[in-house]
Amino acid sequence: MCVCSSCDAAGARAVFVECEREVQEHGLAATVKEVGCTGVSFEAPLLEVALADGRLFRYGRIQPPDVKAVLLRHFRPATLPQRLAAKMALALESVVAAGETDPVIRYALDVAHGADSAFWNCQKRIVTEHGGALAPLDLDEYIRHGGFAALKTCLDSPAPETVIETIETSGLRGRGGAGYPTARKWRSVRGAPGETKYIICNGDEGDPGAFMDRMTLESFPYRVLEGMAIAAVAVGAAEGVLYIRAEYPLALHRVGAALAQCEARGILGERLMGTGPALRLRVVEGAGAFVCGEETALIAAIEGRRGMPRFRPPYPAEAGLWGKPTLINNVETLANVPWIVRQGAVAFASLGTRGSAGSKTFALAGKVVHGGLIEVPMGMTLRQIVEQIGGGIQDGGKLKAVQVGGPSGGCVPASLCDTPVDYEALTAAGAIMGSGGMVVLDETDCMVDVARYFMTFTQRESCGKCTFCRVGTQRMLEILERLCAGHGEAEDVERLEDLSRLVQRGSLCGLGRTAPNPVLSTLQHFRAEYDAHLRKRCPAKRCKALIRYVISDDCIGCTRCAQRCPVKAIPMTPYRKHEIDVKLCIRCDTCRKTCPAKAVQIE
Repeated sequence: MCVCSSCDAAGARAVFVECEREVQEHGLAATVKEVGCTGVSFEAPLLEVALADGRLFRYGRIQPPDVKAVLLRHFRPATLPQRLAAKMALALESVVAAGETDPVIRYALDVAHGADSAFWNCQKRIVTEHGGALAPLDLDEYIRHGGFAALKTCLDSPAPETVIETIETSGLRGRGGAGYPTARKWRSVRGAPGETKYIICNGDEGDPGAFMDRMTLESFPYRVLEGMAIAAVAVGAAEGVLYIRAEYPLALHRVGAALAQCEARGILGERLMGTGPALRLRVVEGAGAFVCGEETALIAAIEGRRGMPRFRPPYPAEAGLWGKPTLINNVETLANVPWIVRQGAVAFASLGTRGSAGSKTFALAGKVVHGGLIEVPMGMTLRQIVEQIGGGIQDGGKLKAVQVGGPSGGCVPASLCDTPVDYEALTAAGAIMGSGGMVVLDETDCMVDVARYFMTFTQRESCGKCTFCRVGTQRMLEILERLCAGHGEAEDVERLEDLSRLVQRGSLCGLGRTAPNPVLSTLQHFRAEYDAHLRKRCPAKRCKALIRYVISDDCIGCTRCAQRCPVKAIPMTPYRKHEIDVKLCIRCDTCRKTCPAKAVQIE
């Protein structure tokens, strides 16, 4: 079972404990194993049963009371009394359940959810290789699956430059958002003057709804550490920091435990793998500021100062942590490195597109049937991700847009969703790759409200250092809030676009310069919705100030809406058509959801 943060929130820990109890109670010839993330968040808690003959059975959304029935389907109790007791218990539960669906059938993905296999089949696992199979903190198991073989290859190499050449041939680009060529950054640090150099793993994943780095750190801590060690050897760094946000307690625990094991075994520490140079790593907890994901702000935070970006040059590769040359890569970038060295640069470069090689992890969320952590080959289109991996739009809805790149990204309309996952292609469509957030929107989502949501986040997270970002985003947010409240002025849309351009040009850091992206992309592709809001109308019927609830003649007078209304805005008139007092209505949508005749409509 995966018991990562997401699965734990869905109740996986309770199921895991119940599995351990049932195995012990019935003497089952089975081992209960905690593994890394499978990415199947939509089926959590997910229980996988792997038999000795190689067969694999998956059970999704399983609950503790049903663990016994599932386990006894596959494993036989050790003794005759235990077998008899198990059969009697199952028979009694069947009588009490009064004919309810057998839990083995209800939870089995191969029976109830055969289409879910597409979620796995369309992906390419590199960063998440062996996901759902490896125990996160089992060092020996990681080594048995090729772990630290890539590091040994690098240490056996006569020149560190060959490692950088391998990364250059692979075409790996930074996965933190900008897509800067990884080898070019490594070579800059390698060639910088000075003997003291540092390496930093940027685990400050601040995008709302993004969880790729958290999942990677929780599930594959040794892979990240191996990638850091290879990068340190390549650039000549002897000390390093893993900067992980404090909101990720499980990631902090597992990375810290993995680091301690590696040092105890002589893999890291005074001599890499017992024979190489020294590499001392430590974990630093981030304070949760979104801006600390920016390199220079991150360095300031590690040094104990307020996390605020500074002017560049000098770049961190020249003068970074404590004024020394510093290599900063994000979690996913480093996690790709061991696979590239082990499988070869050509194998990695053969995946994806000419300018964007390899694979990319995404936090797939929004109005899709199957949301979770995915890893797809570069070049796969947004539409393929939504339809094949995501299972399409929930409740048979219609795709409206895909928001890619988090607060720094943009909204790609359905008409452009054949755009491939490629740095340049996404930029041309008005978005950016970003760190990997991907939110699917349908026709019930208001694009002006989406822009307002992301602007609220970026304005609140602005460090305040530069006027364009601090004041510009505030003025932009005020306009968006006016539009959503029905108080928009005729010149607001043009003023909003002008402000966006000014913030783009005048902000100091990349986060400030990309803050207007959600606004500009929605203005570019959904201008009609902004014009509708100026006319005090929300086409998506999402902005509460611009809609009203009415009851049609289909009302059957059942009084359910009146009973459920939290502000008594619907007088109770049994067997007659009900009316909504618009002055009292708070537009909570309770009446529409509870009406059996679907008589409540939004205008």
